[in-house]
Amino acid sequence: MIRDLSGLLRRFGRETRGVSAVEFALIAPFMILLYLGAVEVSLALSIDRKITSVSSALADLVAQDDIITDDEMTDILNAGAVIVAPFPTEPLQIRITSVFMASDESVEVTWSDAMGTSPLAEGGSVAMPQGVLDRNRSVIMVEVDYQYDTMFSQLGVSQFDISEVFYLRPRRSIVVSRN
Repeated sequence: MIRDLSGLLRRFGRETRGVSAVEFALIAPFMILLYLGAVEVSLALSIDRKITSVSSALADLVAQDDIITDDEMTDILNAGAVIVAPFPTEPLQIRITSVFMASDESVEVTWSDAMGTSPLAEGGSVAMPQGVLDRNRSVIMVEVDYQYDTMFSQLGVSQFDISEVFYLRPRRSIVVSRN
């Protein structure tokens, strides 16, 4: 009986027909995870490009006008959701703000509107990067934030926080007024 078992083990040790299947079974989970990770990174980069497009397009729409009405602002904010498609719009946060620098170099918010977040307080101050704003001039600041949820929450990578801030000077007037 031991001799039969010993012979069976020797034959099993010399057998090479299943080696490929075993190697595949060991490597397949890693390869699938690598593939899905590449897909997730690709999707995150796509949404990052869309968020950049949203911020620049909305700033451009506002900067082209000299007076923005409530209906126009609603349409402009809704355009941001259209640009983000086919990605979900629930995590999308947009804030459009007109910022003015007085002759004494004090910077204040002229008006602000938002979707998915709160607007900045009118008359409040806001930090601006050096060189973006000149005395007695204004700038349109568009802030866009998006939280992209991944399928890898069990691995510790559950979200990508994507944000973009875009500045554009008004084209037709010194300040874009809000009606």
